[in-house]
Amino acid sequence: MKPADLVMQSYGRCCASDGFFDSFYQYFLASSPQIRDRFANTDMPAQKLLLRHGILNLVMYARGMPDTKLRALGSTHSREGFNIRPELYDLWLNALLQAIGEHDKSCDADTRQAWREVLNKGIDVIKAQY
Repeated sequence: MKPADLVMQSYGRCCASDGFFDSFYQYFLASSPQIRDRFANTDMPAQKLLLRHGILNLVMYARGMPDTKLRALGSTHSREGFNIRPELYDLWLNALLQAIGEHDKSCDADTRQAWREVLNKGIDVIKAQY
């Protein structure tokens, strides 16, 4: 099975699991005071919806969708936008993998590697806009 297909199935299991996005933000906010500060006045229900779509866009890009949405996201997160430094995406990915491991009961080493491969492809597009 292709990595992007493996990730799509895993993501479906995560989305069906109660609290997946809450777990992600719990891990992500705990990963750095800088990240906690950035989310201090954030509408978290709206943010979770944005995250849900953002992850899907990363997966769809790995499946062949044009990079238009990721480039736009990269632009809003660039130094001229939210100024999200490129190294913070590593914390984002680690928090996401932690939440996936907790909420996808079928997650194994191959699934985890597929997530890394699929997401890094799109994260590279976002980072390049910085």
